Formats: sequence, C-alpha cells, structure tokens
Amino acid sequence: MREIFSIDDTVENRISFYLLACLLVVLPYDFFYSQVILICFGFHCIFHLRKQQLKNIMTKPVLVQVSFYLLAVAGLLYSQDKDEAFSIITRQWAILIMPLLFSISNFNLQKYKLRLLCIFGFGCTASILYLYVDALHTIHYFQLPYSSLFSLIFMNHNFSMPLKLHATYLSIYVALSLVIFLYLLCTEKPLRQKWVYILCTGLLFAGLIQLSSRSVFIAFLMIMNLGFPFFLFKGKKRVLFFLTASLISAATLFMIGNVDSFKTRYISELKTDLTDHVTIIDNTEPRLARWEAIFELVKRSPIIGYGTGAERKELKEKFFEKRLYFSYLNEFNAHNQYLSILIRLGLIGLALFLYILYFGFATALRNRDILFLGFLVIITVVGVSENFLDMDRGVFFYSFFLALFLANEWQEVLKPVYSGSKTGNPA
Repeated sequence: MREIFSIDDTVENRISFYLLACLLVVLPYDFFYSQVILICFGFHCIFHLRKQQLKNIMTKPVLVQVSFYLLAVAGLLYSQDKDEAFSIITRQWAILIMPLLFSISNFNLQKYKLRLLCIFGFGCTASILYLYVDALHTIHYFQLPYSSLFSLIFMNHNFSMPLKLHATYLSIYVALSLVIFLYLLCTEKPLRQKWVYILCTGLLFAGLIQLSSRSVFIAFLMIMNLGFPFFLFKGKKRVLFFLTASLISAATLFMIGNVDSFKTRYISELKTDLTDHVTIIDNTEPRLARWEAIFELVKRSPIIGYGTGAERKELKEKFFEKRLYFSYLNEFNAHNQYLSILIRLGLIGLALFLYILYFGFATALRNRDILFLGFLVIITVVGVSENFLDMDRGVFFYSFFLALFLANEWQEVLKPVYSGSKTGNPA
C-alpha cells in the first residue's frame, strides 16, 4: 500500500507526482488550494521544459481539448455581455492550460496514472468520512435522533455544506472514485489491499446516495451494470458480475423507494422536473418548462448562438416572457450543458463539444479503458442536468481527467523521453 504514495524516479518526476497527487487530494476543498498547486505545477513544467516536448502540443488529443476553449474565446467577440464573457473565460482557463501542461511535462502520466487515481479515490473517501462525522456530531450536539441522518436535513446540499461544495460536483468526484476502487477490486490480487478498497467503496457508495444527485447516481449505475461486466469479464465471470451488480442496484432502489426522504429526492422531485406544469404559488418551475423556453431562444440564432457570456442575460428575458418568475429572479442558467453551449456558441459549439466526447469514447473503447469510459459516462449524463463547465470545480474535474486519460495517446509517440519506475501499478 505504501508504494501508492511513493515512486522510485528522478527528483523532477517525483516533484511532478507529488504536485499532481496534492492537486487531486485538495480538489473537494477550497478552490484556492487547487489553483495554487496547479500554478506550481505549471512553473515546474516550464522550468524543466525540453525542446522535443513542444511537438506534443500539436498532437490531435491536445488540439481536440484546447479547441473548445479557443471557440469560447471567439464567442466573446460577438457577445452582448462582455463582463460575463470574460468571467467565464477566466473560469474555464484550465481547459486550455491542463492539456498544454501535460503535453510539455516530462512526467510519464501513463505510467503513474493508476497511482494518481487511487490517491484521488482515497482523498474523496476522506472527504465523505469527514462529512459523516460532521453530520453525526451535529446530530449529537442538537440531541436529534440518529435516524435524522437519513432525512432531508442531511441530504444533498445540506450534506456537502461543510465543504462548501455543490452536492453534484462532490458526487461526480465520488462516482469516479467508486469506479476506480471497483476496478482495483476486480484487478488487484493481494487480499489485504482488497479489504481497504472494499471499505472505501462502501463508504463512497453510502456518500453517493446521501448526496442524492440523481444524474450522477444514474451514471454510476450505468457504469457498474453495463460497463464493468462487458469491459473486464468474459463468460461466467461476466454473468456473475452482472447478476451481482443488478442485485445491489435493485436493493438500493428498493431502499430508496421505501425511505421517505430518499423517495422524495430521487423519485418525487424527478417527476416534478420532468413535467412542464408550472405552479407559481409553489415556486415550481421544473427543468422541462425552462428547457422549452430555451429551445425558443435557440431557434432565433441556431448556428453561432449569442456569444460566450450571453446565456444568463438572454435567459432572464425569456424566463420573464414565459412567466417563469422564480427562474427570472434567481437568474438561473440552462441547467443543461448541451443547451448552454447551444445558446452561447450555437450548433458549431455543440458539434465541437460532441466531437470531443466522441473522440474520448472512441479512445476509451479502443483501449478498453473502463476508467476513462466511466469518467466520460459521468460527464455526459451530468451534462443533461448541470452546466458543469460554468463552475470552477466542474471545469477542473473535466479538464484534468480528460487530459490525464488522453495523455496515453500522445505519450506513446515519445516513449523513450519518459523515465520512471518499473511499474505504475499501486499493488
């Protein structure tokens, strides 16, 4: 286990490894720490830059990633809200910086990828453990019944509040961590390490249910029930894993359906979101009603959209016109990454974003990389209900892991350049 946190490599590569490890550990916490560590990693890469590394910038995996950011910059030119456009461009800077830094770094990301992912998983496990301890401390302090842990008081945003992190973004970290530990459970042999992974998986799965992000939960069930059995196993093992995963999923859904608070969050609120019935008195303005208004807006400028930063201004006017006053007063965004891109960059932007996802899925399927596939399923499904590229935490998650998984593609070209230990396996 200790080998996960140490590498036998050059001083330069050890510094890169620990900087990236620290970045992954602090990701669920105050965004300031992530920024500082990334800046340090950037200076470290530039200081040790070698001429032959510059050619990596012009490889297809790097260009595919940075192209979306460059298009967003172009969208700034015709935006009617330049201040908001500059704010978004500033928040999304990691989409440009992350693949560029990884491409010029001498650190062998392919070799140490699994160790870094494992460290990320342990960091997320520690975060969920802290949230449960904090919740239990609150229950004890106010002399509440311990059953209140499973009430709406300690669910969703209320559960993630001590970290000052939106429940959906913490959920995507947890879901990817679950995919990582499930992969290690399926591939690692030492029994002692498996017990550690089992404990982490159990705690993370409980945390995922507690956070109650429906889109992330659905994405994880898809990966567990379809991705793992068909990617990692064959024959009887595939059938056994599929049946086991199906039983766990069925038991979880049965529990959700029989606990009032979970039923309200997962089922009742989902039904409300999928209706177009608006109730002004109850401030009920479901996503579907807002999306219908958004489609009307998109039809007026379908090709290039309204420019980067124009989303909130245009939506606010449309919400008022459609009498969606609660959404108007709260200045809601599209709550859908695909519709958000349509509003800002039109069909051109959406086509580019979908191509990036296609490129990722094609790479994951070709390499039979279940970890990369899990990441892609998570962001693809979450994009239906959230503008994850508007928030710093979502941008960092998307840009870091997309660049990390695609690093395998261009590092194969210059294998002799990268030095490292004999293995990147955390066993």
